Amino acid sequence: MFSRLGRLVVAQPWAVIGVWLIAIVAVAGLAPKLTATTDQADFLPSHYESIQAMELQQRAFPNSATPAALIVFVRADGGPLTDADAASVAAVAGALGERKVEDVTTVQATPPSQNRLVQVVAVGMTKITSPEDTRQSDAVKDLRTALQEQVAGTDLKAGITGSAAQGLDQQESSQKGMAIIAIATIVLILVLLLVIFRSPVIALLPIVVIFGISSMVGGLLAIVSKAFDLKIDSSVQSLLIVVLFGVGTDYILFLMFRYRERLRAGEDPKTAMVSSVTRVGEAITSAAAAVIIAFGALTLSTLGMFRSMGLALAIAVAVALLAGLTLIPAIVSLLGTKVFWPSKAWQHEPTGARFDAIGSSLGRRPGLYAVASGGVLILLGVFAFGFNPTFDLSSGSTSSASESTIYGEELLKGMPAGSTQPSQVYLSADQGALGADQLGAYRTALAAVPGVGQVGEPVLSEDKAVAEYQVTLTDAPESDAAADTMKGPLRTTAHDAAPAGTTAVVGGMTSIFVDFQAAMNRDYRVVFPVAAVLIMIVLGLLLRSLVAPWYLMASVFLGFAATLGAAVLVFQHLQGDSGLIFTLPIIMYLFVVALGTDYNILMVARLREEAREGHDPHRAAALAFKHAGPTVAAAGVILAGTFASMMLAGNNVLSQMGFAISVGIAIAAFVMAMFFTPAVTALIGRAAWWPGHGGDARPNTTTVTLGKSADADRDAAHR
Repeated sequence: MFSRLGRLVVAQPWAVIGVWLIAIVAVAGLAPKLTATTDQADFLPSHYESIQAMELQQRAFPNSATPAALIVFVRADGGPLTDADAASVAAVAGALGERKVEDVTTVQATPPSQNRLVQVVAVGMTKITSPEDTRQSDAVKDLRTALQEQVAGTDLKAGITGSAAQGLDQQESSQKGMAIIAIATIVLILVLLLVIFRSPVIALLPIVVIFGISSMVGGLLAIVSKAFDLKIDSSVQSLLIVVLFGVGTDYILFLMFRYRERLRAGEDPKTAMVSSVTRVGEAITSAAAAVIIAFGALTLSTLGMFRSMGLALAIAVAVALLAGLTLIPAIVSLLGTKVFWPSKAWQHEPTGARFDAIGSSLGRRPGLYAVASGGVLILLGVFAFGFNPTFDLSSGSTSSASESTIYGEELLKGMPAGSTQPSQVYLSADQGALGADQLGAYRTALAAVPGVGQVGEPVLSEDKAVAEYQVTLTDAPESDAAADTMKGPLRTTAHDAAPAGTTAVVGGMTSIFVDFQAAMNRDYRVVFPVAAVLIMIVLGLLLRSLVAPWYLMASVFLGFAATLGAAVLVFQHLQGDSGLIFTLPIIMYLFVVALGTDYNILMVARLREEAREGHDPHRAAALAFKHAGPTVAAAGVILAGTFASMMLAGNNVLSQMGFAISVGIAIAAFVMAMFFTPAVTALIGRAAWWPGHGGDARPNTTTVTLGKSADADRDAAHR
């Protein structure tokens, strides 16, 4: 199949390129606009309590909302606010109200905090109805400009925090981060490919091609998202850039390394490209299938965030694979050996014997290499037992220098940490109206809960059947401590203390985080094993073996544990963070398992190829390391580097993700695929391919290309 595909593409390169150009223009032109959301409530199913509370609030209090923004005032010298300062705050609030900022509905000054270090002005805004609705963000921008004009010349300094301001700062941080990631990724790929091939043509080839197909990927994602009504998380777009450039470049590398090898074996350029597609097509397709399956397993998640992420990344990998097998061969077949210009190194086998020497050593002592590489994985994996999940998604996705973060910290000097986003408890009567005695006793019960700072007076719906209590926690709403309060004493008390004939639900951001955790725990039990089983099936079909998939997946699981352990070691032990973002394990699992399997597949496919050419298991391992090692090393450096660029985005969420995934890919390439897999395969011997015949020599098997046998030069390729 891949031989026929290669011949077709090389015979009709202009037609292939034309079809791609038409498809890119058509998809990009017809696709709807792709939008993203940062509202985690968009991703939870309706049976969770936080979503039930939100739906009840919309029915019973359609015109009620917590302040969208909080203007925080403090003295510039850090001292307590005087009566004159409080009067100035009231005057500023009045002036801001009189400016009639668009979509600002109320501007209400509150009394100074009890210690008089902070005073807050609550700002109500028009409700937003969709991720595309920018009215609150626009209002925050206008308010910030007007606020600085008002406090100029006073002893006060002020800034805006709260949900609307945090949303704006997160959006700006995300956009800045995406730009940094894109630039860093492109520069890294250019530099590394220049170093590897010494050719600006090859260095630019992945950039130009992947940039061209990226609009197609975005268009396909927008079409599918609209068709299935999926919400796209803002972090997915950052991952999409990295995956598309990283994986796409990897597949191009796999092809170009084999193309250069066939040219050195004496084949003409067109025949060499057909041979390359024929020989690496199955490995690349199987590797991509493993990645697509792993990402596709996310569609089993209860969280819309992961369903949309899996869909987006699966589409990106599928398009990158198709381009790697058709568009790239078509372009290279037109360029021929000019693709290596100005370097002439492609004409000669490198004189350096580093990979040859290491491969020979591995072939002689596979047990030593298996123990050493396995020991590294186990040693790092021990630290994984110290993993502590944290649910602080909000502050982690915003720069610490943002205004909402700075003044959120100022607010803590005089107000409970939960003031930025209070929780809501809704008490509803099963029949009739709520009684005054019920309301008072219930408020007293809520106020006595450990971790609750204050409970507002109940607000009744028009029919007096539902009461809303604003509950301010003593800890920041996104913190681990607030989550513990929510899922422990607060929800328990809210439910148990509800008077007879009433029911209670708890809502708000902290409640959403707690439900997010419950959904994630369910996904761990479902998505992990499903992805593992499906990837093992792909490996079994590729290798025609029932043995190899087991130890290959075992090595990948060791790699996952080592990666998680490395992240725990760096962030929790060395950096002193309280924990890692709780979504990290499932994202890391999928990337390390899927992309790590890529390198295992490339190495084990070469192992099988060498065994089929008559080499014993030890010699096959040595030759596989010699020939596939440089490809795996180059691909691993590029892919790990592209994910590492996420650490430059300026927020903790992307930093943790970038570090963990890049380290995981480095472990997968430089420990698992290059050493552990060939060493274990050499130790197991021909039994690794049972019950198939992957290890049996096939000296008479030929691969027919453009009128020429590739096998005639096979021995020369290995000299």
